[in-house]
Amino acid sequence: MDTLVESKVTLKTPAYAAKAAKAQLMPWLIERREPGPHDVLIDILYCGVCHSDIHQVKNEWGGSIFPMVPGHEIVGKVVQVGDHVKKWKPGHIVGVGCFVDSCRRCEACRAGEEQYCEIGMSATYNGYEQDRKTPTYGGYSTRITVDENYVLSIPKGIPLERAAPLLCAGITTYSPLKHFGLEAGDKLGVVGLGGLGHMAVKFGHAFGAHVTVLSHSPGKRDDALALGADDFLVTKDEAVFKENANRFDFIIDTISAPHDYNAYLKLLRRDGIMVLVGLPDPTPLSAGPLIVKRRSLAGSMIGGIRETQEMLDFCGRHGVAADVEVISIQEINQAYERMLKNDVRYRFVIDLASLKSGAP
Repeated sequence: MDTLVESKVTLKTPAYAAKAAKAQLMPWLIERREPGPHDVLIDILYCGVCHSDIHQVKNEWGGSIFPMVPGHEIVGKVVQVGDHVKKWKPGHIVGVGCFVDSCRRCEACRAGEEQYCEIGMSATYNGYEQDRKTPTYGGYSTRITVDENYVLSIPKGIPLERAAPLLCAGITTYSPLKHFGLEAGDKLGVVGLGGLGHMAVKFGHAFGAHVTVLSHSPGKRDDALALGADDFLVTKDEAVFKENANRFDFIIDTISAPHDYNAYLKLLRRDGIMVLVGLPDPTPLSAGPLIVKRRSLAGSMIGGIRETQEMLDFCGRHGVAADVEVISIQEINQAYERMLKNDVRYRFVIDLASLKSGAP
């Protein structure tokens, strides 16, 4: 395998990368930096496969940086720490989520909301370190070096492969439910039952809400109820929207395909709130559904380090984990094809032992 970058780093690391937009992922050799005084070197055990990995590999959002090593749902074991690291020791089981650094100075960072860093967080992959020059590479690799302040503790009791998606799908759904004040007894609607939606159902149930899944797919009813939903509505039937008008206190919308926000807003009661966590193409929005019931429409993006650790600890206490299908790294291109067909329940997770062993 060729070397991906030439830099000061010295740890040659097997990975899978896309060389160009829409190219298939293939074996590649990257270099990780040796741990500095405040760094942690992590041996990656599992990495979740997020739908955003596909968007970025295909450059569907623009600005993709190639070659690209995706992956921002990382669980692994600490194998080396810098001289001044206080939080971690070799042997600790840890996680790395969607970003590996931020400016640490702006108002957002000081508030523990590093995901909204005003200078710009350093995404775990398809981004740059804070020097704005060094590209970042993600978890489709055997190891990663991260500053100790951007590493998370994985609670005991959560199967590690099921913990990996919590670092993105988990915090993406936990954060808005917590921030906007979902309470026990609230009527929660979850729009979409995929990687994000299935976690929203689990968190809503654990919060004590009455959870209803709204889905175009009638075949997901049994899954929704098994995950903890109390009810299931098939949104292909337009009558459903009229029959359930003003029903919900809170809606979390996880869909990334274009759909009618206005129809879902009308399902909210007075002062209800709908939060978007999916990224569909632009959708027309009317003022009427907001004004007539003082409804709110908001958005939310992952979570900061403090809140992500809070989420992980919550999962440990309540037995919450993602439903996953474990694959080898050699199956990643087929997994992308299956994801585009919604053929996964509900998150693929790569076992990185398959890359370390070099299995065909």
